[in-house]
Amino acid sequence: MNNYSSRLKTHSRNLRKKSTPQEIKLWSRIKNRNFHNLKFRRQHIIDKYIVDFICLEKKIIIELDGSQHKREKDRKYDHERNNYLKNLGFIVLRFWNNEIDKNLNGVTLKIEEKI
Repeated sequence: MNNYSSRLKTHSRNLRKKSTPQEIKLWSRIKNRNFHNLKFRRQHIIDKYIVDFICLEKKIIIELDGSQHKREKDRKYDHERNNYLKNLGFIVLRFWNNEIDKNLNGVTLKIEEKI
């Protein structure tokens, strides 16, 4: 294993330990095959990126965005990252944290539309 992937694994593990309240909310809804009997993983590594949630079976990635994603440099990074993941055949769904807080049912309906 190279140093790069070792750092990503450590970072991924740390992200799982320090989940945001919104990540915990969504995870409680989709974990353990509770959501359409699909297996989701969280803070999963794909090449040089770590995605918030992924269903490999359906090739769906779910990203939760906080206020830092409103900054220009972060929006540009997200755009490049989304394009990279889409080129690998993934569907990338992005939701703001406040959507999880205010309308978790609506978020899960949007996810259902893509499966």
